[in-house]
Amino acid sequence: MRKISLSLVFVFCTISAFSQFKYRDSNRLGISFGVNQFTLNTDNFETKPKLGWNAGLCMRGNFYNNWDMVYAIQFSENNFSVATNSLTSAKEDVNYKLASAQIALQASFKIIENHLSIEFGPIVQVNRKLNMDNNDANNVISGTTLLAKDIREISNFNLCPTVGITAGVRHFRANVSYQYGLNNMLANLNNKNLGVNFKGNSGIINADLILYL
Repeated sequence: MRKISLSLVFVFCTISAFSQFKYRDSNRLGISFGVNQFTLNTDNFETKPKLGWNAGLCMRGNFYNNWDMVYAIQFSENNFSVATNSLTSAKEDVNYKLASAQIALQASFKIIENHLSIEFGPIVQVNRKLNMDNNDANNVISGTTLLAKDIREISNFNLCPTVGITAGVRHFRANVSYQYGLNNMLANLNNKNLGVNFKGNSGIINADLILYL
């Protein structure tokens, strides 16, 4: 994950350097931080969204007329829970943590210059495996024969179209966005010949504050 994160930082810096050269008078580097709500959308078992956090860097540069381009790299901890039965048969929600890194390229339409804009575009997300409390590893996921530890190995890459809105002043803005993962995060389970077709897609609501330098 560290190597992948460093590669994403290098790509972001390369894009930013090029953008600085082309739009030297209008580029603004931003520092972002905020919260997210992650949902694993699946019919195979019961999940609940939880809150996590975001932190990253972004570069906003003039593109054409009322359009900006926004380049961003973001690191997140996403959280959700899955309904299980413990070894004592008691119902228990097991909490999972997903560490991820994203690199984004967004088109931004300026409704009000320096105050209000809408953004949309693709995000590439790199995932680590799911992390959980080892004490819950042998809980049985409700409605399945799977143990809680069986779903830790998820897809490492995800493509997420996103749409959002940004509002504020020139150097300080708030952004709210929604992104949906196109890739099946549970695809690895379908290689275990369990007799069930597993499918799960991520849905993430982000609320971030951006400080432009």
